Amino acid sequence: MIRAEATDNRSFADVQLQADLVITGGGLSGVCAAITAARQGLSVVLVQDRPVLGGNSSSEVRLWILGATSHMGNNNRWAREGGVVDEILVENMYRNPEGNPVIFDMVLLDKVTRESNITLLLNTAVNEVQKKNAATIQSLRAFCSQNQTTYTLTAPLFCDASGDGVVGFLAGAAFRMGAESREEFGELFAPTAEYGELLGHSLYFYSKDTGKPVKFTPPDFALSDITKIPRFKTFNTQDFGCKLWWIEYGGRLDTVHDTEKIKWELWKVVYGVWNYIKNSGNFPEAETLTLEWVGTIPGKRESRRFEGDYMIRQQDIVEQRTHADAVAFGGWSIDLHPADGVFSEKPGCNQWHSKGIYQIPFRSLYSKNIHNLLLAGRIISASHVAFGSTRVMATAAYVAQASAMAAVLCKKHNELPAGISRSYIAELQQRLLKTGHYIPGVQMTDGTDLVQSACITASSELVLTELPESDLLKPLELSVAQMIPLSKGKIEPFVFHAQASQDTTLQVELRISNKSTNHTPDVIIAEKTLTIHPGRNCLQVQFDAVMEEQAYAFITFLKNPLVQLHFTEKRVTGLLSVFNGVNKAVSNYGKQTPPEDIGMDSFEFWCPQRRPEGHNIALKYPKGIPAFGAQNVSNGIDRPTSQPNAWVADWNDKTPQLELTWNEAKTIRVLDLFFDADYDHPMESVLMHHPEHVMPFCVRNYKITDAAGNVVAEKQGNYQTHNRIVFDKPVVTGKLVLEVEHPSAQVPAAIFGVRCYE
Repeated sequence: MIRAEATDNRSFADVQLQADLVITGGGLSGVCAAITAARQGLSVVLVQDRPVLGGNSSSEVRLWILGATSHMGNNNRWAREGGVVDEILVENMYRNPEGNPVIFDMVLLDKVTRESNITLLLNTAVNEVQKKNAATIQSLRAFCSQNQTTYTLTAPLFCDASGDGVVGFLAGAAFRMGAESREEFGELFAPTAEYGELLGHSLYFYSKDTGKPVKFTPPDFALSDITKIPRFKTFNTQDFGCKLWWIEYGGRLDTVHDTEKIKWELWKVVYGVWNYIKNSGNFPEAETLTLEWVGTIPGKRESRRFEGDYMIRQQDIVEQRTHADAVAFGGWSIDLHPADGVFSEKPGCNQWHSKGIYQIPFRSLYSKNIHNLLLAGRIISASHVAFGSTRVMATAAYVAQASAMAAVLCKKHNELPAGISRSYIAELQQRLLKTGHYIPGVQMTDGTDLVQSACITASSELVLTELPESDLLKPLELSVAQMIPLSKGKIEPFVFHAQASQDTTLQVELRISNKSTNHTPDVIIAEKTLTIHPGRNCLQVQFDAVMEEQAYAFITFLKNPLVQLHFTEKRVTGLLSVFNGVNKAVSNYGKQTPPEDIGMDSFEFWCPQRRPEGHNIALKYPKGIPAFGAQNVSNGIDRPTSQPNAWVADWNDKTPQLELTWNEAKTIRVLDLFFDADYDHPMESVLMHHPEHVMPFCVRNYKITDAAGNVVAEKQGNYQTHNRIVFDKPVVTGKLVLEVEHPSAQVPAAIFGVRCYE
């Protein structure tokens, strides 16, 4: 029993914690930053003011994670973010293909608690910053409501991943809130006052079918006149969760201090909508539905943006400008919403895409006036227009990984973040690449990687001469293109087969992108008109064209429903078919045609179809495409770009092997393997159901032997992109043989990268 005598006052327990890095905010950005830093040896305190991790992706808000892949609705191929955020999405796909948000909470908690270098404080809100001097944070004060404990968190470095920038705000870091004018950065898409300066919050609901009639009596505060919502006629019984992203409000309020007010307005809308669905009589199918869940925490889009040494702007995104200090990439559209949200007469969003992914510089990831404050997540240094793209969760988490890695170098070199920007960017880039991070235009050149000095051979290398026909005949109801990686030089003839029931013609074009690392087929370099007769047609297509550089070519068949093309069941790393279709979810209507005065490009969208669709076009290319050689595993790029960048075994090779040999024995302590977990799949984390829990290209089973034939490592049932093998006892050998199994009869084994370290 505890008994306390009366006293004038008491204080809560005060716990002092010291770390190398204190990260505020346990959303996806804070989680990825904490794991990144912890794995590099930093002691980390991760402070989260909610009972679960994940922020907008958690079960409290239930928004799916998206980034550069944009629901596969843009031209950014193989653009899913790498490193820890990729690991988390792949893990969630394996454990949770049904998109259960509660399971996703578990995945994140499991990932964080596995890291012994992370001290996790849940339900703990930072409410005070103590400073050493005007430009330096000394410690944070935070309070946990559940254990009635106050914490003092001291560190040389702090990372603000809190979404609203609570640490930066309290520390006095320079920030902005609202939209810049056109004149400040020359951004033609800068919004007018009528459109509004801020994006609002959203709140979602879930319903379920009980199988019996369910009555609903709305609360008094529910919106009674649903016609106040201009889009009320689009409500239906099938949309729930983040498909209702456009139930948005607050863009004309203070999206920090008015959050509770905004939440109440959204509750009014949600319960009013459900009352309309249940009781208007317009939805008889809703009789047995019940309201299963309503969010209690609004999902925030925009509040404070902090100023770094550089502010990302519209032109960086649209023109894909290069930065010497690039450490990450983005690729979501510039996606601005009307400030009146759900009550606006304007469309719920205004998405304009660029032709490819763009670089994000490190100068935007730290405060320009608080010298030991790193920025992560949606609060990084970007204009309001650029923020429309950088704000989404996968991008936000990706830059958080770069901020965390910078903290590692800060400790190593006894530097502050700006010092890393001045002197250690190349080292920061290489450290990130080593973990599976991808930075467009930056190649890994690690002198400590023993593979760079090895002789690399393989039991076979795929030389693509044919994608054989299967029993897949599909009419050309959409224009379709087969992406093929071609070398510099003359293009030899391709052979395709088509069928028709009457005479017609077929337009075939050879397209490339005006930038070799983009995948927007905006340049037509050759075209043919083929005569099609009834029955089976053998089409030999000879393009009078030359590839000026190694890149993907798009063999494009224009829409003609009278013609059927043969497709194949074969799927190969680095090969895709793309379609000129529509994806309204990301404002893709087949072609982007912006107004002339907003600074955006016009171009067509050519996007893959989700499996089980998305088959490649059957073809023959007798010359052969030798783009899948064993040397690719050492080229420092671990995903397709202008070529596949993977070793792919011939599909007739029964025991594919990759062999590394050295002139003398090497001492190997660490081995990194990078497999194909399909960087083109967006892997939406919640709500959507996915047909697979393991990507079809991923090598599941492998073993590694040394020069004496001893098995030094093996794995059964792999599904992850990055496998790091740390040997308890270093392996001393002059040869390593990696034997892999084909993922299936239809998919040959592939490896993007192999690295060995002493």
